[in-house]
Amino acid sequence: MAKTPTVAPAPAPSHLQRPPAELLHADELSRLAANDRDPRPPGWALSLKAARAFVLGDDSLGIERKIVASVASIERMLVTLATGRGLMLVGEPGTAKSLLSELLATAISGVSTLTIQGGASITEDQIKYSWNYALLINEGPSPRALVPAPLYQGMREGRIVRFEEITRAPQEVQDCLLGMLSDRVMAVPELSGEDGMLYARDGFNIIATANTRDRGVNEMSAALKRRFDFETVFPILDFERELALVEQASARLLARSGIPRSVPTQVLELLVETFRDLRGKDSGAARSDGAMDRLNAVMSTAEAVNVAHAVGVRAWFLEQREGSPADLVDCIAGTVVKDDADDRAKLRRYFEQKVAKKGGSHWRAYYEARHRLP
Repeated sequence: MAKTPTVAPAPAPSHLQRPPAELLHADELSRLAANDRDPRPPGWALSLKAARAFVLGDDSLGIERKIVASVASIERMLVTLATGRGLMLVGEPGTAKSLLSELLATAISGVSTLTIQGGASITEDQIKYSWNYALLINEGPSPRALVPAPLYQGMREGRIVRFEEITRAPQEVQDCLLGMLSDRVMAVPELSGEDGMLYARDGFNIIATANTRDRGVNEMSAALKRRFDFETVFPILDFERELALVEQASARLLARSGIPRSVPTQVLELLVETFRDLRGKDSGAARSDGAMDRLNAVMSTAEAVNVAHAVGVRAWFLEQREGSPADLVDCIAGTVVKDDADDRAKLRRYFEQKVAKKGGSHWRAYYEARHRLP
């Protein structure tokens, strides 16, 4: 019988740059587990209702909302994972797919760190298992010489495994998941007897992510696609919700950076509206309806949070003050321009065609700082 995973009770150490969700939200997880009276799927740390509350918040228990998503979409994801099918999260870069997979893994397993990062250089060994070659030479193949990778650990312990950016991995590497998703078994041909077959315990499953801009790089095989349920993660459509998320997330990052001031709301409004304006759908010149053409750069909510953090860091550590529109111009240029000359021109055009016509002193200060653009 597989042991039901428990949530981590320890608080997040203050010196960690980016604590995992199980440490960052340890108090909330403990509170949810203590009040959870609903049935749990085999191997789950929380019930579906409690897992949903962890992701979307519950005011009655003091659980904060951690992501902007519909209740229906989160419930579909939880049901998919409870049925034993893999979950594939797809969407534009920066739509919080990785954060969502982390939150789901934490709610279900109490652990989010069994993570595989897709890339051109990834191998099966990094996904399944490798060997301690000193022991392998001295003793030959043995369980003691085997070094488990995330997939092996997840199957052995009955936990969720996260495969980030799966379409960046070569197709032949992706397909090593087929047996684990179908038969829930991993063969270890180097070992004999019972050790040669690893059977997944209750609670094991895979959450994969893929961004739409990688489509065509390493297409998933039809066989692998059949073993996943797909869920699209959309950008945040509501301005106020996106502003609140950027404000909350950037304030948390600034506090972790030792900065006692958050970025002023008016500056964040400039940032969020700029990003929304520059997510236009057409290419070429500005459209007749006044919306700007789409940039090649990723103008996501996650990038907006990073820019807000940079604004606060720049203002405080250089001049011990709060962020200003001029700081925003400096910081946004590095996100938008990068090495794309077309994006540089589009950004300048945006200031001349859109920012110049906006009302308000903060917009005027923003426009007057346009000379800082590279």
